[in-house]
Amino acid sequence: MTKPKVLISDALSPAAVQIFKDRGVEVDFQPDLGKDKDKLAEIIGNYDGLAIRSATKATAKILEKAKNLKVIGRAGIGVDNVEIPAATAKGIIVMNTPFGNSITTAEHAITLMLALAREIPAADASTQAGKWEKNRFMGVEITAKTLGVIGCGNIGAIVADRALGLRMKVIAFDPFLSPERAKDIGVEKVELDDLLKRADFITLHTPLTEKTKNILDASALAKTKKGVRIINCARGGLVDEQALAAALDSGHVAGAAFDVFVEEPAKANVLFGRANVICTPHLGASTTEAQENVALQVAEQMSDYLLTGAISNAVNFPSITAEEAPKLKPFIELAEKLGSFAGQLTETGISKVTITYEGHVSEMKIKALTSAALSGLLRPMLGDVNVVSAPVVAKERGMVVDEVVRAAEGDYESLITVSVATERQERSVSGTVFADGVPRLVDVKGIRVDAEFGKSMIYVTNEDKPGFIGQFASLLGDAGVNIATFNLGRHKQGGDAIALVEVDGTVPADVLAKTLKLPHVKQAKALSF
Repeated sequence: MTKPKVLISDALSPAAVQIFKDRGVEVDFQPDLGKDKDKLAEIIGNYDGLAIRSATKATAKILEKAKNLKVIGRAGIGVDNVEIPAATAKGIIVMNTPFGNSITTAEHAITLMLALAREIPAADASTQAGKWEKNRFMGVEITAKTLGVIGCGNIGAIVADRALGLRMKVIAFDPFLSPERAKDIGVEKVELDDLLKRADFITLHTPLTEKTKNILDASALAKTKKGVRIINCARGGLVDEQALAAALDSGHVAGAAFDVFVEEPAKANVLFGRANVICTPHLGASTTEAQENVALQVAEQMSDYLLTGAISNAVNFPSITAEEAPKLKPFIELAEKLGSFAGQLTETGISKVTITYEGHVSEMKIKALTSAALSGLLRPMLGDVNVVSAPVVAKERGMVVDEVVRAAEGDYESLITVSVATERQERSVSGTVFADGVPRLVDVKGIRVDAEFGKSMIYVTNEDKPGFIGQFASLLGDAGVNIATFNLGRHKQGGDAIALVEVDGTVPADVLAKTLKLPHVKQAKALSF
């Protein structure tokens, strides 16, 4: 088996390069390549993986050339330099390392809070300028003060923990923070208005989204306690910089410490030039330990994916552990083939897809299985769809996708059923994986069958009348079409029946036309898997 190849186009720790090598991944280390987009576009097609920091811009134009690329690993949390929709459309997994910078960023926020409380930068500049302005710098204690944390995820929780250690009271606004989790980490969960009213210090630790953009705007700042101090080590744009400047000038906000800005590099900013404002150049992740951690983490994650199929910290696909990957693989294949079976028989617009997981399979990562089923379903109609892009494509087309999970109810330890509703009809198909790991079709439209998915198949629906099998087999024989397997099923004697025939080679169009003319045949379709 050929070794997967990874290109590192930004400065990454030598230890990360060694991890790739030790794991059996071929590495091309070109740390300055990120600055040369033309050269990157020229060679990117040779690689299975791309490891980057922030300098490399993985644009749609570059990804178009990335014919073999399977994964992009960003050493760090921000993936603004990767065009996620373009990567998703091409089936490229995009990973980041959300936890490698967590402690470093949290410590920076605490450091800025302490510096702000005691006016350290201004006092330092004054003292080093030969002044001794002991009475000018009157700070505040942080003990017993209330810290308001906006966004209490990984980093926010670490900040809260450190603040509790400093004997502060911590309140948190985060819609995704459960009351149990809040209790576990020792914070009081509150609504945003309550936090604004009560906090002596406010620190932000939330991503920048439509909902969080300017979460501290002029009206929010007006609700804060007079003398509040604000720290932002998360993302520029969470605070309205103009509104904050006005609140600082009016004296309502006593001070601000910012590591991030709306426009970066921040060569000029409305907040600059004030004695009660501390600014740092996006240093949240800038410690030796953090840079090493994220580099090692991204090397491990990418190696895991390329060698075992394990997916962790992907921003465009569900996570799959190394233990789950081999168990999941045959069921992903089954889900994709069931989707493909339904998709090849569907000729009109799909309004709803229901995927039912019964038995052991219901305890697996069903999001990954659903993505596989949708990719199989959509590919016959739309062509260039993959397991990564399929959920997005389905959503764009207004399809309702339902997942149903239940205990095993029939003869199978695990059963996946894909039901597709169109404006004309509803069709369902079920399958399982036996001990041999081979996906099998076990039910089509309520008719029991037992068939493997052949490379080339003919699917026929007919009335269960004597003579059909002989006529159909003779027709295939006369046309020189060799039968590999022949599977039959019916509702009841004389009722609806189906035939699933695996044949060698492609099915000639005239054979399908002749099959349709046979007595009692309702439908005849060529399928390929």
